[in-house]
Amino acid sequence: MTDQRTVLITGATDGLGRALALRLASEGAALILHGRDADKLARTAEEIQSTHGAPRPRTVRADLAELAQVRRLSAAVAATTDRLDVLVSNAGIGSGAPDGRTRQTSADGFELRFAVNYLAGFLLTLDLLPLLRRSAPARVVNVASLGQHPLDFDDLMIEHGYSGSRAYGQSKLAQIMSGFELAEQLPAGEVTVNSLHPGTYMPTKIVLAEIGRHVDSLDDGVAATHRLAVSPDLAGTTGRFFDRTRDAAPSAQASDRAARAELRTRSLDLISRAGVTV
Repeated sequence: MTDQRTVLITGATDGLGRALALRLASEGAALILHGRDADKLARTAEEIQSTHGAPRPRTVRADLAELAQVRRLSAAVAATTDRLDVLVSNAGIGSGAPDGRTRQTSADGFELRFAVNYLAGFLLTLDLLPLLRRSAPARVVNVASLGQHPLDFDDLMIEHGYSGSRAYGQSKLAQIMSGFELAEQLPAGEVTVNSLHPGTYMPTKIVLAEIGRHVDSLDDGVAATHRLAVSPDLAGTTGRFFDRTRDAAPSAQASDRAARAELRTRSLDLISRAGVTV
């Protein structure tokens, strides 16, 4: 990297987020690391500092299962830096272990996977847009998945026919749909918004707990995510979904403008119901 970028990574204490942070630190990025465990955040920041002899990354703690904490997270980021070049929305929970396969709700009463994997990142991105736009050209990278499930707007919280895989797939498609919608609203010269499937069954805590094996390596996932975050080849590329490094088509609902608009309206309503103003 020829200039120092400021990069916020959510879910930076494990798996892909931690590995991406280590790579970016080796290239001189100024990092802001998010996690929900203060001790793990401190250990990750210390490891990055000692490994690369770099300034200690800034850390911000929040549980993304509560939108009030997401709001405090965005305020903390805005207070700690005057620029933000890249937001990597990576934090999330999988379809089963270790978080369970049964239906659970967030602190705000929303289906948990939808709340953590999608709604928290949606709010965080909206909150940080002014900072991203002031830092133009900036990028938003949503770590999504090929595992997608269409949204049923009559049962968005999946109160009927629940399964962890359906909930996970819905949350990941919602990320992609929201990214497409936001990309259409923003000049690509200011902020680009893209989503990706970084790799299949990488050896992360979530995958190993649920599947017990891996297909792609963590390095593969880091390379694909790093490319979207900082590669000059992707400058000005926006509103896309990538399968690793290949431009790909997500589930058909992502191309439905009415569905994307409905998701945005419903998302803003849910945030309002949680007592958070946008």
